[in-house]
Amino acid sequence: MHPALSVIAFTVLSGAGFGLVTLVALFDRLASAVIMLPTPVVLIAGGLGVVLATLGLLASTLHLANPKNAWRAFSRFRSSWLSREAVFAVAFYPFVIGWLGATAFPGLLPEALVSLCAVMTVGLALATVFSTGMIYASLRTIRQWNSPLVPLNYLLLGFASGALVLAAIAELAGGPVSDTRFLALLLLVIAAVSKGIYYFWIGAPKGSTINTAVGQTRAQVKLLESGQSGPSFLDKEFRYQASGGQLMRMRWLVGLAGFGVPLALLAVGINGAALPISLLAVASMLAGLFAERWLFFAEARHVVNLFYGAQRT
Repeated sequence: MHPALSVIAFTVLSGAGFGLVTLVALFDRLASAVIMLPTPVVLIAGGLGVVLATLGLLASTLHLANPKNAWRAFSRFRSSWLSREAVFAVAFYPFVIGWLGATAFPGLLPEALVSLCAVMTVGLALATVFSTGMIYASLRTIRQWNSPLVPLNYLLLGFASGALVLAAIAELAGGPVSDTRFLALLLLVIAAVSKGIYYFWIGAPKGSTINTAVGQTRAQVKLLESGQSGPSFLDKEFRYQASGGQLMRMRWLVGLAGFGVPLALLAVGINGAALPISLLAVASMLAGLFAERWLFFAEARHVVNLFYGAQRT
């Protein structure tokens, strides 16, 4: 699949934003006994999470062929994960504004209503990221995406990147540095293991072949004519070509920048306050996530490639 920069930016930024907001709301209202976040950290981290999520959602509109028809994304909630993503994302805003607004101005809303806003913020943020992952996981025509590992990785990578940002903000605004760094370290390890399992899984050739597509089992099928004379939409979107060496180098970059460097930096500074370490860890992981999302699209093989002579998807 063609790795579109707008979609890469959308999934990385919105994942980090929704992950950050989820963690802040969770520890502010639902699990404060685990990590207690002071009000300045809640407001800065929550506000930054909303900004990141919004930037990601805006980036997604750049991929639309006809932006004026974007409203149609809301009309197929019962059957489309894209529609569910859009509805959940829009519904998220009133609740997150209510929760952060009441946090900034105590007494603005009854406490029970503030807690309800926080719960709905967590639920809708998770539902949005899960729906984003399911847009791809529901496509049976692309073997590399058709797996529960895809939405799981979207959620875990969002949590891990959000936790890294939270750790940096905790140092900046006087929050619990050791606790937030340990949380980021734990989530990074879990996300790295999950992503490693995904890479192992897609390496197994379980998809369709040109032989199974035409029902021929006695001899190797060879395509002689693709039925078109020039490039088409399918060429542009579904036949992205990258060498095996390039894909493997990108996997190493994902492992190093997305997980290795942040884990090393967090391990070094787990008990000390060092804002540059946290900021460097955030920058490294975001770079690694952009590489990871590029690879997510570049490695995907649509079954339509069999029509153009590919032997396996």
